[in-house]
Amino acid sequence: MADARGRGAERARVQDGWLAAAAGAVAAVLGAGLGELSAALIAPASSPFAAIGGALIDVAPSWAKDTAIAWFGTADKAALLTGIALVLLAVAAVAGLLERRRPPIGLAIAVALGVVGAAVALTRADAGALSWLPSSIAGATMAVSLRMLLRLLPATAERSDDAPPTTPDRPSEIDRRRFLVWTGGAAAVGLVMVLGATLVSGGSRAVAAIRAALRLPDPAVAAPPVPAGAELNISGLADVITPNDSFYRIDTALVVPQIDPADWSLRIHGMVENEVVLTWDELVALPLEEGYATMSCVSNEVGGTLIGNARWLGYPIRELLARARPMADADMVLSRSIDGFTASTPLEALTDPDRWSILAVGMNGEPLPLEHGFPVRMVVPGLYGYVSATKWVVDLEVTRFDRATAYWTDRGWSERGPVKLQSRIDVPRPGQGLSAGDTVIAGVAWQPHVGISRVEVQVDDGPWEDATLATAISDDTWVQWSLPWRATAGRHVLRCRATNALGETQTSEVVGVIPDGATGWHEFPVDVF
Repeated sequence: MADARGRGAERARVQDGWLAAAAGAVAAVLGAGLGELSAALIAPASSPFAAIGGALIDVAPSWAKDTAIAWFGTADKAALLTGIALVLLAVAAVAGLLERRRPPIGLAIAVALGVVGAAVALTRADAGALSWLPSSIAGATMAVSLRMLLRLLPATAERSDDAPPTTPDRPSEIDRRRFLVWTGGAAAVGLVMVLGATLVSGGSRAVAAIRAALRLPDPAVAAPPVPAGAELNISGLADVITPNDSFYRIDTALVVPQIDPADWSLRIHGMVENEVVLTWDELVALPLEEGYATMSCVSNEVGGTLIGNARWLGYPIRELLARARPMADADMVLSRSIDGFTASTPLEALTDPDRWSILAVGMNGEPLPLEHGFPVRMVVPGLYGYVSATKWVVDLEVTRFDRATAYWTDRGWSERGPVKLQSRIDVPRPGQGLSAGDTVIAGVAWQPHVGISRVEVQVDDGPWEDATLATAISDDTWVQWSLPWRATAGRHVLRCRATNALGETQTSEVVGVIPDGATGWHEFPVDVF
């Protein structure tokens, strides 16, 4: 009998622990929901998740970021937020258990989470006067709701071993049911508030509406028509012009900055003779130019998809720098985003009359999408984005490489990032089975600001064969290519290599993305049946 009572008491303690942990997790959901909703109403950038996530991005080593991009690609931010949520739930569950067994440790953990979130939010580059408030609300809500939920736990969970057993109609069972009802309701309310925060973000809706109503001026210099032979129209081959909704996105912003063009301005300063400040109205009143340029991320592995080609509308940066008159010993421009991101661009790349480096306001015939830098970003053909493609740009500081560093160069990447000669096979795809017979091998090749003159394909260890190049839009864009292939049954290895307009052939040396971009031939096996 005593053993039975002991086992019953142990089961009661275990059950009590699970219920306390559940109370902690639900309290965290409720707190996070109210914190996110308050951030959406105050300022999206003050979101507790965004503040913590942004701080984690800033302190994470390069290998961790590269791993995240390699694993999740453009879904890296969603993966990070999911990870933060899971860690928060785990910590909150522990807080609930500790508050039940060792009060007030759990409440202290809840308050500490709010304090940490508030402190981190205040350190962000785009912090406002009330940036601390949403995280504080989240922490306080978690603490209060945790305390209230734990008070609903049935007292029989802590009864002694010789206490009489309970029956379903006894108060302990009634209390347990009431606890489950309240925790379920609190969890539902928290999730609804998280969803509501996404739907009612005032700043996001307002700027999106402004963008939708915006009409950009016609370019003073229009882009030439895309050559008829630029698009090979092969199924599975990347479009020569990447649609906006398919264009890769790699940046450090968990919450997309919301900038009203009426509030935007650009300051050019530093080692200049004449400081320049430019407003949106002044920028779009200038003779804008339109053209095509391919952009790629330095984290793009050989054969990767972190690359796209678009028609951009903007104004040459060299013209604005000419107004500012950089000093003779300056060699770098440190661009800064409104969220604090920085990039170090060689001054010569921005002043070169033969390189079409622009402050872009349009992408594929419409204003820049919010996630691609609306209202203004930089586009510099031939340089990886981490040293040139600053989105939501608000500041250009003319300086020197030996005086200033940027976000990624502080994390071990090279200070200059010319795009390396690359080619990729799109058709067939790795792992795709093929039927024996006539088919095609096709892909794209690129080295913006240099151009492509040749692409070769090798099947197994056979001879290199010249592929047919599509007509390139310009030296600043990628080019499609194709090669007919009579596939025979068995496993075959396909590989490709490109030659640029200077006669340089793509190296076979396999190098990872750090510190200045990957190299090697794109190759993979295909099975033919």
